[in-house]
Amino acid sequence: MSKVTFRISAAAAPYIGADKPRENRMEAAAGRVALPPGDLVLLLYYLCHDPDQEVKQQAMGTLRSLQRPILEQVLSDGELHPQILDALVQLHGRKAEIAALLARHQNLSEKAAAFLKAQGFAVAAAPQAAPPHAAPHKEHDLDEADEKIGPDADEPIDEEEYQSKYQMAQSMGVSDKIKMAMTGDKEWRAILIKDNNKLVSGAAIKNPRMTESEVLGIAKSQIQNDEVIRVICANKDWIKNAQIRKALVENHKTPLPNALRFLGTLGEKDLANLAKSKNINSIIATQARKILLSKKENR
Repeated sequence: MSKVTFRISAAAAPYIGADKPRENRMEAAAGRVALPPGDLVLLLYYLCHDPDQEVKQQAMGTLRSLQRPILEQVLSDGELHPQILDALVQLHGRKAEIAALLARHQNLSEKAAAFLKAQGFAVAAAPQAAPPHAAPHKEHDLDEADEKIGPDADEPIDEEEYQSKYQMAQSMGVSDKIKMAMTGDKEWRAILIKDNNKLVSGAAIKNPRMTESEVLGIAKSQIQNDEVIRVICANKDWIKNAQIRKALVENHKTPLPNALRFLGTLGEKDLANLAKSKNINSIIATQARKILLSKKENR
């Protein structure tokens, strides 16, 4: 799993790490340490990943019970890391007065922004994706006693899970779906490529993060939007992949001129299977037989 590096102040350092006394970590997890709100929240977030389950649960409970004045100070940091925001949205996103504050932050991740939108809050800015190995946006002045920490980026806080992305999509407007289709991660692309609105599914196939394996899956599927297949056919990089070309030949949504063009590039084994197939256009099956016959005659 990827790591995300945070910087902890010298005052918080004695409570960080499994080698530190357990009573110190428990005291910090309970919030009984004198730290500025930003440092306290970062410390609690880190302790939510402590290997000691009691420390972890205590830290999670303290993070969940933080009152609005403290959270207001924390959220006033415009460069607060998206992962900290993710945790706060998970634990406070259903409290209307706190959710409204969270929704204004510019560093919300895609999933946090979508969750808050689904709750009915207007999100101030487009979601920002945190790079997997990035340090937090804010550079702290450090002295030699400061420590770096790196909790697992992919380890979730296992309380109050987000709604599934599918549920979120059901409550999103078309413009928000299009934006998410163009910028969202693999899960969002998989959901929105199947959207009944052709503008949404058409945006998903144009997402710059779309991979060849995803395209292959789409080409093999019974996608309803003809435009999605046309975009795949027109992408020179994708059609270099023989599996994608074969899937397009077999897909009923592929325009016949494209299917016939790709057919001529396939190997004899694929041609033989297509020539016998009753699940494809009869014109393609006939052409496959002709190409096979021509290959045999030219040997």
